[in-house]
Amino acid sequence: MNIRNIKEDDYPHIISRLNDWWGGRKMSSMLPRLFFQHFNDTSFVIEKDREIAGFIVGFLSQTEPNTAYVHFVGVNPNFRKQGIGRQLYDRFASSVAV
Repeated sequence: MNIRNIKEDDYPHIISRLNDWWGGRKMSSMLPRLFFQHFNDTSFVIEKDREIAGFIVGFLSQTEPNTAYVHFVGVNPNFRKQGIGRQLYDRFASSVAV
């Protein structure tokens, strides 16, 4: 599996599948494109065989520089129970460590 920074080009792929990943719940409105445009340094996707297995979107607070925030994390149902969420949180934590 490969972990890399999220990019704006990932948005259409992720957003088109997001509600399905949540069993049909309407979640896509909670993840606007701006997160993929402005928080690339602290947001990541994990891929396996060129398929997105999961993602995490987070950022550092502008007003509290020692505070980081995870806005959204998702794991493709086909890849659950493989430690993907943990890997994503670990990568996020390393990227915001001061």
